[in-house]
Amino acid sequence: MADIAEQAVERVVRSMYENFGEELTIDDMARTALFSKFHFSRVFRQITGISPGRFLSAVRLQAAKRLLVSTTLTVAEISNRVGYTSVGTFSSRFKSSVGVAPTLYRQSGGYRRFIPTDDRRNGWGTRSVTVKGEIFAPPDEQPGPVFVGLFPEPLPQGSPVRCTVLPEPGPYELSNVPQGTWFVLAHSVAPGDEAVAAHPLDPGPAPRVGSHGPFSVDGGLAVHSADLALRPMRLIDPPLLLALLDTRAAPADAVGS
Repeated sequence: MADIAEQAVERVVRSMYENFGEELTIDDMARTALFSKFHFSRVFRQITGISPGRFLSAVRLQAAKRLLVSTTLTVAEISNRVGYTSVGTFSSRFKSSVGVAPTLYRQSGGYRRFIPTDDRRNGWGTRSVTVKGEIFAPPDEQPGPVFVGLFPEPLPQGSPVRCTVLPEPGPYELSNVPQGTWFVLAHSVAPGDEAVAAHPLDPGPAPRVGSHGPFSVDGGLAVHSADLALRPMRLIDPPLLLALLDTRAAPADAVGS
């Protein structure tokens, strides 16, 4: 039954990537999945971690990232092509999700030299903890630098609450983690393969991703252990919306508040 549900969700996600510029309603998605609307929404969230609407929005922004660095279309044209009727709404949502405005994303070739953390949550609770563990690479692989971020949902977008960049898989530590419920998300793209993050339907190697969570930080423990195993990104994994970190920058200087 689990395989049937995952295959149904995969059909829907494939449809999202192939038709991101069209209006896709929950009813449309449920018909593609061959499920009732309510059963489909529940199953989709169970498998992907987010709602169908959030996933579609992420797919559209991922398509916009691709178009910005691979075409000369204007921001307004890209906004319309990925399903937005307002370029202002598109630009605002792109910046809040990717971390930079569409024009700057294009100018930087899809990279950023610095990833700021979201310090609005620093006052949550009276005690913070350290989240630490190890990032394991797939056997017989040599992934590139690894981004490790702490997010409030299983979707790598916006500013992480805490983050670090490792030169390669290995031990990591996120200190002063505020109280709350979090996900640790990691991704790695081998040098020279950065473009593969643009579209999961493209042939070629996939980015490596890993996750841990949800887990709660309530001040009861000083350290929370969270090991992550990197694996090839699947079609049903939420898109990587954050702009890729320019790893030519020193990792120690690449993240912060």
